[in-house]
Amino acid sequence: MKVSIFDVAKKSGLSVVTVSRVLNGAETVREKNRQKVLEAMKELDYRPNAAARSLASGKTGIIGVILTTLHDSFFDAVVKELNEVLALHGYYLAVSVSAGISEGGDHYLIQEDRVDGLLLLSPMDEDNYILELKRRGIPYVLIDHQKPENDAFSVTVDNWKGGYAAARHLLELGHTSIAHLCGQEVFRSTRERRGGFMQALEEQGLKPFEIVYGDFDIAFGYETCKRWLREGKLPGAVFAGDDNIALGVVNALMEAGVEVPGRVAVVGYDDHFIASRLRPHMTTVRQPADKIALAAADMLLKRIDGKMKRGASLRIDPELIVRETTANKE
Repeated sequence: MKVSIFDVAKKSGLSVVTVSRVLNGAETVREKNRQKVLEAMKELDYRPNAAARSLASGKTGIIGVILTTLHDSFFDAVVKELNEVLALHGYYLAVSVSAGISEGGDHYLIQEDRVDGLLLLSPMDEDNYILELKRRGIPYVLIDHQKPENDAFSVTVDNWKGGYAAARHLLELGHTSIAHLCGQEVFRSTRERRGGFMQALEEQGLKPFEIVYGDFDIAFGYETCKRWLREGKLPGAVFAGDDNIALGVVNALMEAGVEVPGRVAVVGYDDHFIASRLRPHMTTVRQPADKIALAAADMLLKRIDGKMKRGASLRIDPELIVRETTANKE
């Protein structure tokens, strides 16, 4: 039997009027009650009638998300959460994988009446996107973007805090020879994670064992660590710019019979699914995909409904997750 708005009201313990107000994005609903309704909708797998709502509102009922790749577990987690959150509000999510926007601003999701709003996930061509979206009057929100000057209508992770927390963790374990393998300088996350890492070391009067730039992939971590092994000089600890790099480092060390964390401690970043599955389990800095998606969806829906006229940015704190690849230095 199809779930109705009456079922949602009964499940949440609230009135049909309150449920209706939540569905229509009314600001008069208390946040506690709004969460009750959303939770009831999720448990009952209730989906508002998108066609009826589109006819009534003059909207498409579709929100677009543009990202550069599907081969990233953090992106995958954010998109999955976005899809679930937006579905609770009666929206369908249209996903596009694109390296950027053409010179003429041609992208099928940005064409007239295709979407009610757009989410840009770690865009590499954000200036051109923003210019075109503003020209066409399409509400947008940036997630994990590269330029601080585009912070209006954005949700980012405080990567500086993440880098600082990773370095502090290793310092508190007694490590003084710490390397940092990071992504390319073009990424804001690279710059901020490195900045936090360096600040923590400078506070202790230390310099890094080495800072190496490369791609966010396993091969980069593996090859860098193999070079250290050939040179016969290893750091006491490594802070990797993401979990893929960290896994490459661990693979090279274990292949050479070097104990992790006995000889070299390793900290990753992102908390990919695999970080807690392979052994030794990876100490890492978690980017909370659920909080990021919820905040971005909420911001975009407010823009679509005309409830957010002025720019706003939100920075979400990451979380250090301590597992088996770090331990007390002996």
